[in-house]
Amino acid sequence: MHSAPGLSFLDATFRAIFPQDYAYRQQAEERLNQLTMPHWALGDLMDLAVDLAGMTRSMRPEVSRKKVVVMVGDHGVTAEGVSKYPPEVTTQMVHNFVRGGAGINALARQAGAGVCVVDVGAKDDFDQLVREEKIIAKKIGRGTANMAFGPAMTRTHAVMAVEAGVEVANQLAAEVDVFGTGEMGIGNTTPSTAIAAVFTGIKVAELTGRGTGIDDARLRHKIAVIEKALAVNKPNGKDGLDVLAKVGGFEIGAIAGLIIGAAAQRKPVIVDGFIATAGAMIAYSLEPFVRDFIICAHRSIEPGHGALLEKLQRRPLLDLNLRLGEGTGAALAMQLVDAAVAILTEVATFAEAGVTGAA
Repeated sequence: MHSAPGLSFLDATFRAIFPQDYAYRQQAEERLNQLTMPHWALGDLMDLAVDLAGMTRSMRPEVSRKKVVVMVGDHGVTAEGVSKYPPEVTTQMVHNFVRGGAGINALARQAGAGVCVVDVGAKDDFDQLVREEKIIAKKIGRGTANMAFGPAMTRTHAVMAVEAGVEVANQLAAEVDVFGTGEMGIGNTTPSTAIAAVFTGIKVAELTGRGTGIDDARLRHKIAVIEKALAVNKPNGKDGLDVLAKVGGFEIGAIAGLIIGAAAQRKPVIVDGFIATAGAMIAYSLEPFVRDFIICAHRSIEPGHGALLEKLQRRPLLDLNLRLGEGTGAALAMQLVDAAVAILTEVATFAEAGVTGAA
């Protein structure tokens, strides 16, 4: 995407984002209203079919080529003991993704989706994996700074993280119909909770969950760390890049960028759990029309997730008590996207089937 003179890469991308196509939405709705079943009997799946028609400007939305993009970043705030797992697990899990042995690999295979791993801000360099082209290298820094004592990153790095996500969307767009957002980064429910607190105005104590499964004492400590980070940094909720820079993560910024890039390409993007939805919130704060291309996969058991979904005014498709991340919920929801398209394109109308309609 080439920007006009004086127009930044992100601004040029924002200019390519338009709402869903109303005419195609209407056409899809008319067809679905005539299907051989009681009115709107497949509920949310039919709503999803209308969305997909509007997003893709097609009555036969192309959704067969799917990819979950797993953004990877480490977090300086893990030094505060907010997670049950040490930061090295981020590196170990990237190798697990590449080998195909993680939860996301199993569920993506089941959905017929590819998995693409992108290093935006991990401590490890992954030299060999990069050389072997097993992951995409977009590294901005080796983990964020500790947000309990100052900004997680500079504003410039925040912009770079978002741009990295847009670049990945652009790079993959020719071979992907539907994007899924995934992430890996030990400690990342902490910045996500801080982001949720800034955008929703809800108290940190009400938004903070157990993340990797921490006990009560560590949960109280995590709440205190997030409150301290917000007090120290004073992020401005009217400026998404300020929020991202002060209390975000490199992978969260890249998820925001992937969503922005997908929307600019008119591609549906399935947003996974809490961390991905924090990224979606950043994307929405920068360009509200991205919401027209977001499909929220599920509601996780992290309390902050529900608050963010409400703020985005998006109903999740599933509610399965998931809390793994990695893009696992997005992979599951990809099967529902297939189902929605099948309903739109394969179910006969009353007229086509010669079935008597409702009186």
